[in-house]
Parts: sequence; C-alpha cells; structure tokens
Amino acid sequence: MSGTADLSTSWTFDEWFVVALARTIQDREVVFHGFGSPCAQVAMHVARRTHAPNMLLIEGAMYAVNPDPPFIPPTSNDASLKRGAAYSMRFEEFFDAACRGDVDRMFLSGGQIDRYGNTNVTAVGPLEKPKVKLGGGGGGCNISATIGSLTLWTTRHRSGRTLVESCDFITDIGHVTPAGDREVLGYTGGGPQWLVSELGIFDYDESGIMRLRQLWPDVTVDDVLAATGFGLVVADDVGSVDPPTSEELRAVREVDPLGVRRSEFDPAELDRSFSVSA
Repeated sequence: MSGTADLSTSWTFDEWFVVALARTIQDREVVFHGFGSPCAQVAMHVARRTHAPNMLLIEGAMYAVNPDPPFIPPTSNDASLKRGAAYSMRFEEFFDAACRGDVDRMFLSGGQIDRYGNTNVTAVGPLEKPKVKLGGGGGGCNISATIGSLTLWTTRHRSGRTLVESCDFITDIGHVTPAGDREVLGYTGGGPQWLVSELGIFDYDESGIMRLRQLWPDVTVDDVLAATGFGLVVADDVGSVDPPTSEELRAVREVDPLGVRRSEFDPAELDRSFSVSA
C-alpha cells in the first residue's frame, strides 16, 4: 500500500481516502463492492485505471464485469454502471463464485466494527428493540466467510461509536467471533486484511486483531486511541500515509466528477486539504 509523491499540487481528504482504499487492491484480483458504497466503488475504478489494470472489477448492484462508466452516479443501481461491461453476471452467478472462493477481495463497512473486523450493518442496540435499524447485510455474511481478503472502511471512526469493543449484532464475519475463529468455524476466506478510516490505516496481526500501521498527517496516535472503543494495538513502526500521485489524483477526478464519494463524510472531514511541493 504505497504510492510515490511525484507532484506539486493540492488535494482534498476525500480524494486521498479513496486512493488509500484503491491501494489495498492487487493487480489481477477479482474485486467486489456492495450496495451504497461510493468510496469503495470509486476506489475500485481508480485502482483499475492506475496500478491494477488487470483486475476484474464487479460492480456491486449491477454485477457488471469491467464496465467503463462515463462517471460514478449517485446511486449504485444505475444502468450507466453497465456501460462497456465485458459481461453482466446474474445475482446467483456472483454468489456461487464467491462461495467457491473465486472472488479475491470485497469491500465492507459497518455502523459498528470490532477489533477482529466483525461488522454490524443490521441494528444498533438490542435486536428485539434496536435504537437504530440499519440496512442489513444483503448476503454479505455468507460471502464474507469465503472471499479471499476483505478491505474494511469507515468514515465515522472519529465519532467514537464505530470502532467498538463488541458489535451489537455481527452481520459480516471478521477473524474471530463469539462462536470461534475462522479455522474452528470452517470458513475458507482469509478475513479482513486492511481497514481504512478517516484517522488512519490498519492491518490485522497474526491473532486477527486490528493494528494501527499508518496515520494521516493531521492525526496523532492519541487521536486514534481516543476514538477507538477497545485497546488498540499500535505497530512499532507507525508511518505516514504516502501522498497520492498525480496519476491517482487524475483517476479520482475523472472517475468521480460529481464527487459522489463525498457523501460518506462528515462535513468537517471535507474541510481537510493537503499539498506537497516537488
């Protein structure tokens, strides 16, 4: 997950965030995002236009394979996302492929995320009488168990309510659940590999526990610890996120001229801007 700064320009945090998500994708991977995931959606197209030209991109709601949309629309259920596609999968075709282990990476987010990468997009509070009813997983639980690697993301880390000690409900599977770890449960997928938040970038150690690896330049370790609802593991060599390259920034701006990615962020996060001089 690195990029080389080769520009003298400025950029906004939302642009840098999707670049960081894109960098979690490896070339030749089969990659999928779910419904209502603008940051992940933009990131996948950015990766395909930059460092991962041979990836196989599957659009979330349309199941279109390697489309070339003129822009990212405000909804993921839009016919423009099928333009130029090599193939349009049927719903059951995709889920069969994911269960076979033929999908290398999926992007997942959640209203709650615990230290093991379990996510909750079902309900906050007691299930029988929740405080907030969320949209649900749409089949994510099944395929999170079998997909090769998961990239998690959240733009609400700073709230203190997203990275929590335990999820009120586990919708999508991380490395360890109350019923056991992936080996005990017989899950074939690799589980969460990365988590990108507006405060930092995290990986998962050999025990499947989230670990802070990189910080944005306007964030401190103390900021991250204060917003995290569990004892966070901090790597010995925490570094700074590499700035976006001119190629990456150009891809973001070409793919998402409407700024659909910005809808995921609190207004205060959209005020963050950065620059670098050659």
